[in-house]
Amino acid sequence: MGRTTGEPPGQILTRRRAMTAFAAFTCGSGLLSACTSAPQRKAAATIGRCGSSTPPAAVARVAPPGSAPPGSAPPLNVYAYISPGMTNPKWGRDPSRVYVPNSLSNTVSEIDPATYKVTRTFPVGAEPNHVTPSWDGAVLWVNDTAGNSLTPVNPVTGRPGRPVPVEDPYNLYFTPDGQHALVMAEALNRIDFRDPVTMRLRHSMRIPTAGVNHLDFTADGQYALASCEFSGSVVWIELGARRVVGKLTLGMSMSAPMTAPGPGYAMPQDVRLSADGKLFYVADMAANGVWLLGTHQSKPLGFLHTGAGTHGFEVARDGRRLFVSNRGEGSVSVIDMTVNRVVGKWRIPGGGSPDMGGISADGKVMWWGGRYNGVVYAMSTVDGRLLAKIPVGSGPHGLCVFPQPGRYSLGHTGNFR
Repeated sequence: MGRTTGEPPGQILTRRRAMTAFAAFTCGSGLLSACTSAPQRKAAATIGRCGSSTPPAAVARVAPPGSAPPGSAPPLNVYAYISPGMTNPKWGRDPSRVYVPNSLSNTVSEIDPATYKVTRTFPVGAEPNHVTPSWDGAVLWVNDTAGNSLTPVNPVTGRPGRPVPVEDPYNLYFTPDGQHALVMAEALNRIDFRDPVTMRLRHSMRIPTAGVNHLDFTADGQYALASCEFSGSVVWIELGARRVVGKLTLGMSMSAPMTAPGPGYAMPQDVRLSADGKLFYVADMAANGVWLLGTHQSKPLGFLHTGAGTHGFEVARDGRRLFVSNRGEGSVSVIDMTVNRVVGKWRIPGGGSPDMGGISADGKVMWWGGRYNGVVYAMSTVDGRLLAKIPVGSGPHGLCVFPQPGRYSLGHTGNFR
């Protein structure tokens, strides 16, 4: 949940206060960088590594098995490079860790995925909401929303550096060419284009609807679709022109975070492009399912019911399955992206609140922050079996699994391509 906007100052809720109020409601009811210059290289060296913006030649394109006849061009698979064993060598030898931002504790916990144990917890700025790998994997950025800063973490040592002042960083993305960092300044109704290494502001783009917070990019990298949580809508963005070119209202906006969802309401959350690049999936926490939207302005192409409080996405290493967290009912749904159909649902024993997360490099384990339960869930990607429930801080949100396969990071908690 998040902050309301467009209200008198005395009525504005911070994301932290709103989350606490909504947690009480749901629990009580049972409902729910490119490094192109010497100055940039020097800046990156103080917090991590800096690599070339050129994808490594060792990474080869892989099409979905059995999807193309001999002699024909394979169909597009935007996730072809996230298969096991295809990790960019620039970060492939980094120690494997799960980084958990505890949004109500103002800390980050680090988990060893081999032992399911917390190995380190350190303080960061106020209200950390996501941990985001930089485009080149040189640094992990902790999004300190209320602290108005990004805290860099060195993925080699796992230790934090000096916070960088940035206004309202609820979420963070990188353009596919690595030339810009996109800070989702949700409370300010804008997306800030920044230098991907120094985070210096280059351009602020106003968003005409409230609550912009998640997005993904078209296969050609020219457009993006962003969800706007507090207005029940999404917007299409032309990145080169830095302008909004379309808007679609999915339903009535929620008047307050503790208002119970109902028919006709919308609260769009995570966004992810389909493997074939033909449509976007948009999680809707109020509508309790996933919208299928065209990559350009259009009416909804479909809607898939998944479960109460539909919130986050993780893409399987085969590029075929999309795992969907249903935060309001403690379950994970499975969508087959080849046919756009829900093919399974796995419930967390005893209930829970799976939020955002990532998948292990070998593709066998999916990790979710338990937003209202102060734990992290490790679950099998084969049958949904709960492998571990790990206590962390309060309000664990957008955790990051790193390193992961891929050529570069598009941001969020690790959307690699």
